[in-house]
Amino acid sequence: MLDALGLDTVAEAVYRGMLTGPRGGVKALATLIGLTVDQVRCGLDRLSELALIQPSAVEGIGFRAIGPEAAMEVLLARQQAELAAQQLRVEVSRAAAARLIAECSSLRPRPLDTESEQLIGPEAIRERLAELAESTRHEVATFAPGGAHSAEDLAASRKPNAALLGRGVRMRTIYLDSVRNDQPTLEHVTWLNSLGGQVRTTADLPIRMIVFDCARAVLPIDTDNARAGCVVLHGAGTAAALCALFESVWHTATPLGAPPKCDAKGMPPQERAVLKMLAQGCTDEVIAKRLGVSARTARRISATLMERLDARSRFEAGVRAVQDGWLPASR
Repeated sequence: MLDALGLDTVAEAVYRGMLTGPRGGVKALATLIGLTVDQVRCGLDRLSELALIQPSAVEGIGFRAIGPEAAMEVLLARQQAELAAQQLRVEVSRAAAARLIAECSSLRPRPLDTESEQLIGPEAIRERLAELAESTRHEVATFAPGGAHSAEDLAASRKPNAALLGRGVRMRTIYLDSVRNDQPTLEHVTWLNSLGGQVRTTADLPIRMIVFDCARAVLPIDTDNARAGCVVLHGAGTAAALCALFESVWHTATPLGAPPKCDAKGMPPQERAVLKMLAQGCTDEVIAKRLGVSARTARRISATLMERLDARSRFEAGVRAVQDGWLPASR
């Protein structure tokens, strides 16, 4: 009955038997529940692994079963941690796939079919983006990393954005949380939101990306320099994968009018993102770029987290974060 929570039939029988006859030894317990001694020992090993039994000074089996309420809390917490770890793996895989698509597309010459095209230089990019926006009928979905945007870029984007929204095109944009601290960018985002554009923010974004009508995706050739060039991908499978990536990030991002939510440990999203990057061995410079903040701010956040974890190195901070339950224990 409890196999959905990771407790197999034998382990469940042993647990129930220990609640019924807590003072019996292994043989007595085996007789009570109708299992062999070896099966009981296997069940005890599983219960110990799940932390559902504890050493006991009472003579007999040497262990005692924790109460049902506490046991269910332990099993549910373990399952939630596994789900969080799985979600993290999915997000990392999608982000890696997006980067791989962009990097591999940049290595190919422009094909004769319509699967993809390459644009080199800011002027070519602007012209093609204008064409794609003009032909868009339903939605434009955008990842906008990089933190604060220049006043020139913000001003240049207002007219085409207003035109799209005026035609009834749905616009969803995800910025970094750091834009909340930049007044010009915040004013632009607020303006966009006032016209009907939907805006959310998140601590970290996997890549710069614009998807038109879930059919054409624009990604940078060089993830470190979006102005150098980009690829426009038309493949249905590729577009669907990138749309799924956008939806997963959109689902967890915070609406502009609401403050970013802390997790169960009381950690803001930005600090949690830094903790993940520390565990991955990222430098303060890389962290600063990913968050769209200054290197000084990144160093301050890193130092604060290491102090809270009582860690003297980034590696130790990652280990302690897993041990203390701040990060899921997964590869």
